[in-house]
Amino acid sequence: MSAGRESEGPGSVSWWGFSPARDLLSLGPVRYEGEANVLLIGSGDPRHILKTIAGLQDTQSLHVWVIETSMEVVARQLLLLYLALIPQESMGINEKTEVFLEVFGNSEIRSQTEETVRRAASQLSSSVTETLEAASHACLNTTLLKFKERDELATIFKLWIQPRPSSSSSEPPAPILMPKVWDYRVRQHLGTRYDSKKACFDWDLTMKLHQKGCGVINKQQYARWREQGLAFEMREGVYQIANPSLLSSRVFSRKGEKVAFRGYWGDIVSSPYLSFGIETDDKSLLKTQNGQHIKTAQDISIANVQGLFQCLSSRRGCPTTSQSDSEAPSTQIDQKSVTINDLMRLNGISVTFLPLDSLHKLPEKQKYSHYFNTIYASVSCAHQLGPMMRQIAAPDAVLVVELAKYILDLSKEQEGGFAKKVASIALEAGFEPWREGNSDDVHCVFTQQKK
Repeated sequence: MSAGRESEGPGSVSWWGFSPARDLLSLGPVRYEGEANVLLIGSGDPRHILKTIAGLQDTQSLHVWVIETSMEVVARQLLLLYLALIPQESMGINEKTEVFLEVFGNSEIRSQTEETVRRAASQLSSSVTETLEAASHACLNTTLLKFKERDELATIFKLWIQPRPSSSSSEPPAPILMPKVWDYRVRQHLGTRYDSKKACFDWDLTMKLHQKGCGVINKQQYARWREQGLAFEMREGVYQIANPSLLSSRVFSRKGEKVAFRGYWGDIVSSPYLSFGIETDDKSLLKTQNGQHIKTAQDISIANVQGLFQCLSSRRGCPTTSQSDSEAPSTQIDQKSVTINDLMRLNGISVTFLPLDSLHKLPEKQKYSHYFNTIYASVSCAHQLGPMMRQIAAPDAVLVVELAKYILDLSKEQEGGFAKKVASIALEAGFEPWREGNSDDVHCVFTQQKK
C-alpha cells in the first residue's frame, strides 16, 4: 500500500462547496436595485443561490446563471433546487430540511428519501427532454444547455430512477455498494495511514478544522462522516440505499486504455458541514460549556436551511393552474403527486444553467456584454478567470473568489500562494481588492478598477 495521495482529499468532483453560504449581493460597495445578474462558476451546490435569495428586498429581483464542471453536478444542483421548491402543502419545512440535508451530505439515504429523489428525477428528466424553448420552471432552466448535455442530464436522471441494463448484457448492472466505494476513497487517500484512520480523522478535525474556526463540527459526527459518508442523521432510520446524486464516473488509464469507473469521487476530508453548518446569525447556537460547543454543525445546518426555506416561501408568487392557493395551505398536495408545475414559483427569481464550456464564449455574445453584477468563482475554477471578464462584467461589478482555507491537504504556504495567485488573476482581469469590506480568509472580494 502506498503512503496515500493527499491531493485526493477534495476529490475530482465538487458535490458541495469549500466555504459557507454567502449573500453575494451584500458583498461589495453597491447594493443593486432592480434585477441583479449573478454568474456562478463551479459553486458545486445551491448554497449561495438560497442565501442570496434570502437577502433580497421585496423590490429586488435576481437572475442567477450557473456554469458547472460536469453534468453530474448540474443534475445534483437541479435536484437540490427542486427539493427546496417543494411547497409546504406537500412537505413541511422540517421534513423538507431533513430530506434536503440527507441528499446533500449523506452517502446513503433512507428508503422514503430515495422515493422522493426518484419522483424528482422523473419530473426533472421530463422537463429537460420536453421543454426545448421555454423553461418549465424559472429556477430550473436548462433550455440554454447543448442538446448533448441535455441528453446526458436525462441519462443521469434515468439512472437515478432505475439502473439501466448495460449494452452488452440484458442483466441490469449490479448496484453500487456505497460503503465499498467510500472505503476505496478513504484507502486511496490515507494509504499506509489507513490502519490508524481514526487518529487521522481526529487530527484533521482538531488540528485543522477546529484551528480554522470550525469548533462546532462535532468529533463523533465528523468521524462518522469520514468513515461512512453519513453527515446528517436526524432521526431514527435506516440509511442503507446509495445516494445516487453523489455517484459519478471517473476515467482512469488501465493498461493504456481509458476506462470509466462509477463510484464516489468527491470530498472525503473537508465535509459537507462547511456549506450550512459553521456560521449562524443565531449566537445561541454557538454557545460553549466547559470549552465544548453545546450545539453541533448538524444543528446549525438544520437551523440555517430551515431559515432559508422560510425565506423561499415568503418570495412565493401566484400559483400556477395546478397549484392550490398559496394562502390556503390547508389544501394538501399529495407528496407522491407533486409535479414540476406544483413547485413554488418565486417572485422575481430565475436560475439558468449554461453549457459547461460557456465561460470563455460569453464575451462573444452581445447579450452578456457588461452584463453580470456579481461573478463568483469556486476554488477549483479560479484558474479559468482571465482578461475576458472585463467584457462580461457590468459597471461596478463585484468579483468573489473562494479561497483554499478549507482545502485541508494544503500547507499554509500553499494556501497563501493560492490567495496571491487569485489576486494576480483578478488584477489582470481589471479588478482590485475591495478595501472597505471586512475581508475574510474564506473569500476574496474584488471591485472593478476605476478608469
